Amino acid sequence: MRILVTGAAGFIGFHLIQKLLSRGDDVTGIDNINDYYDVNLKFGRLSALGIGIRDLQYNVSYYSENTDSFNFVKVDLTDKLALNALFLKHNFDAVCNLAAQAGVRYSLINPQAYLDSNVQGFLNILEACRNNSIKHLIYASSSSVYGLSKQMPFSTRNNVDHPISLYAASKKSNELMAHTYSSLFGIPSTGLRFFTVYGPWGRPDMAIFLFTKAIVEGNPIQVFNNGNMRRDFTHVDDIVDGIVRVIDKPPHHNREWTGDRPDPSSSSAPFKILNIGRGKPVKLLDFINEIENCLGLTAEKIFMPMQDGDVEETWADITELIDEYNYRPTIEVKQGIPEFVKWYRNFYRI
Repeated sequence: MRILVTGAAGFIGFHLIQKLLSRGDDVTGIDNINDYYDVNLKFGRLSALGIGIRDLQYNVSYYSENTDSFNFVKVDLTDKLALNALFLKHNFDAVCNLAAQAGVRYSLINPQAYLDSNVQGFLNILEACRNNSIKHLIYASSSSVYGLSKQMPFSTRNNVDHPISLYAASKKSNELMAHTYSSLFGIPSTGLRFFTVYGPWGRPDMAIFLFTKAIVEGNPIQVFNNGNMRRDFTHVDDIVDGIVRVIDKPPHHNREWTGDRPDPSSSSAPFKILNIGRGKPVKLLDFINEIENCLGLTAEKIFMPMQDGDVEETWADITELIDEYNYRPTIEVKQGIPEFVKWYRNFYRI
């Protein structure tokens, strides 16, 4: 397949591209390489994909030194003209949109970035898919859309109309926008609600990275909600396995869907929403304890109240992904955390 992956220099995008290349797909990756976090990490990922140039020119194709099957273009999703030219040039079969302004807490500081990237940028992706007969659009949503919901585990069949961060609201808007385009123009689209992804090459603003860095440097860590948090920590390899299974199975019209009892996870249009997680929440303090064990160090913990925009627990109902896509997450935190710590020590030469 010819596949476009947006957010190619990002955490999940990088791992997905590796997986797609390993099975023989032709991949084009795009990213604007912004400075939301350390660009050295982004360039490190690109280098591992065979793109070793740091002075990347805008809207120029760079081919991997490792394989003829991957090329990278520095493009911003808000640049509609550049995006349209890219679609016309490559005639993609599928698009996997992982580019987004991430982070719940940052959305309290810089809300405009979320409207630009997650709403306007996604609209440009939808328009490009519409005008180029894309066979399947897969896009990143988030467990954050569940907001104030207390129904556990989180199910895609539950209402998600009460987000508590602009980040979550922008992801919910992506789902609504995708449904509109699936309904009006027949674009098969699948939204994936990711649950607390972790692993090697992860983002510096994520919990495992923050905790590991602070403990190694001898700094205290902040533990929110006084440690009474549970997260459905999911290893990036399991996430990528799920994404690939979804790419290969575009959604169809749900013939049993009815407006009398509307199922939010599907539609009379070729539209689908899926949770993608581990399906087994872990106590935050147990997660931290595993990091401490791997490092051979004990963290100084500062217990804090709940932060604005955060939730106490996430827990994915992944029944549909298991039943319909044969998804089987296999990596426990006791395996995943040592792998991350090993990567961290190697990358930062500690």
